[in-house]
Amino acid sequence: MNILIIGGTGFIGSHVVNTLLNQQCSIILFCRDFAKARKLFGERVHLVHSFSAIIVAIDAIINLSGEPIIGKRWTSRRKQQLLDSRIGVTHQLVRWIAQQDKKPQVLISGSAIGYYGNYPEDQCLDENAPARDCFPSQLCQQWEFEALKAKALGVRVCLLRTGVVLDKSAGALKKMWLPFKLGLGGTVASGRQWLSWIHIEDMVSIIVFLLYEKSIEGPINATAPEPVVYDTFTRTLAKTLSRPHFFPMPGWLLKWIFGETAQLLIEGQKVIPRVLVTAGFKFQFTDIGTTLKQIANSP
Repeated sequence: MNILIIGGTGFIGSHVVNTLLNQQCSIILFCRDFAKARKLFGERVHLVHSFSAIIVAIDAIINLSGEPIIGKRWTSRRKQQLLDSRIGVTHQLVRWIAQQDKKPQVLISGSAIGYYGNYPEDQCLDENAPARDCFPSQLCQQWEFEALKAKALGVRVCLLRTGVVLDKSAGALKKMWLPFKLGLGGTVASGRQWLSWIHIEDMVSIIVFLLYEKSIEGPINATAPEPVVYDTFTRTLAKTLSRPHFFPMPGWLLKWIFGETAQLLIEGQKVIPRVLVTAGFKFQFTDIGTTLKQIANSP
């Protein structure tokens, strides 16, 4: 299978590329930084810097494009960068698909549970829950809108609404690991906000599952079936590392440090993966305690 991957040198993408290479797939990697890609994958992938450089028929596309949404303040300029790196690239991708005689069978395109906006109450949100009016939701809605244009071209489109991906080598957990390891961890904001999480291994398995499960299309919540509130998560992390849990990070301080970006930490959603569960996907990691122990004991 010839698979085109956009964003394959990122946190999730690099795991996906290695998994598919081990399954003997042929990977065409759309990327800007060839040196980074060669360092990660050697000569095992074919690199292209533009869609016009692709010379083989593509069977499937995994689109994980996008600048990291957390880490920098959402200035007007930063918001435009986040939009362009997702919507702009996806728009170019769909235009390229339209020009191909042989269309790919499936497009798995990134999104996030930020689509739903802030739901402070304990309402369970499946893929049919409505979006709310905030920047993360607007970003995801526009991103999904561009990807869905491929459906009119006869392509099965899967919209991957990803939760907080857990792995100590990257992502949100990496930023928390050292403070908690030093005994400086505690509740984030009120601690009552929901954290809809997913282990990196399950995240990769979901993407591979969607490549072959032809019955699934549209939005898919890529989250574990048992979300937890932040206080439970941080207490469990502290316990896993045998450290205390008494240095809270108040919401006002997060807002002062990160500005509008802080809403990703102090707000949340209780998301459930109805589509995946109904389709029979088997999660390897469902309990947050077991999950954090596995991550702590991993190399």
